[in-house]
Amino acid sequence: MRASELLHPRPEGLYCPPGDFFIDPIRPVNRALITHGHSDHARSGHRSVMATRETLDIMALRYGENFAEETQAAKLGERIDINGVMISFHPAGHVLGSAQIAVEHGGVRIVASGDYKRVRDATCLPFEPIKCDVFITEATFGLPVFRHPPDTEEVARLLKSVAQFPERSHLVGAYALGKAQRVMRLLRDAGFDRPIYIHGALVKLSEYYQSQGIALGDLQPATVDSGHKGDFAGAIVVGPPSAFADRWARRFPDPVSCFASGWMRIRQRAKQRGVELPLIISDHSDWDELTETIVETGASEVWVTHGREEALVRWCEINGIAARPLHLVGYEDEGD
Repeated sequence: MRASELLHPRPEGLYCPPGDFFIDPIRPVNRALITHGHSDHARSGHRSVMATRETLDIMALRYGENFAEETQAAKLGERIDINGVMISFHPAGHVLGSAQIAVEHGGVRIVASGDYKRVRDATCLPFEPIKCDVFITEATFGLPVFRHPPDTEEVARLLKSVAQFPERSHLVGAYALGKAQRVMRLLRDAGFDRPIYIHGALVKLSEYYQSQGIALGDLQPATVDSGHKGDFAGAIVVGPPSAFADRWARRFPDPVSCFASGWMRIRQRAKQRGVELPLIISDHSDWDELTETIVETGASEVWVTHGREEALVRWCEINGIAARPLHLVGYEDEGD
């Protein structure tokens, strides 16, 4: 069997004809296998959804309990037969519950990575390299310019600023699923034991992380309705990036605008967003991690999707690995 007969792009998403299922479809389908809970990969409206238990829980929190007609929780490493196609889920290291999906049939194994990172993250299981014939890799940061610094150093910069400006609040923009909880945990691991104030959009997901044994410490609502601006002097406030563009952000005392994202490597992006303290913290692999992972999989062919496809395809070709872009559409950078 040719790899393209086992998986290939369709308008709905990546489709497996012999198994009759899609991986991370962007439109409602009969059967969907979902890599993780970010909204560009996990959508409601499918008849049947298979994902890890954590991803199913996260989808229920985001879309309601009836986000699909039926669901099936996949255990990591367990081989499941779907119409004669063997599939298995393996840790992706992206966010809580994230998984790569291995698809095997006719002597061919393809691994769809979803989104992934390789650095240690106390809020999710580490990435597990899976040997395969074809590796489908994301390329969000698929350019050599993207080399992420240690996240501990970025959090140390944040805490240094908090110490230097005790009269100001620090507002940290971080995506609601994964990045926000990772930043909170990094702060705790760095010894920050004061309350962390969070936007209401983060409450349910943060509570879920804590219910899964991920300690985030004392989290308090970031509201000044019942107090004064001065109550947040020296405080760290975490919220979704969109919240810092509205009146909510102006309630805090002379706030230092921060944004935790791999895109903060690009100074112009930080300037355009009015970010005073850019924090280069990403839930996606950087250039070196992408190329190292490709080598580790032992794949003879690489398909590159949702990101900077051309540079990674060229790198593969130079290194004797067949590669092509998939040109999948509908995937953004919610978890960058």
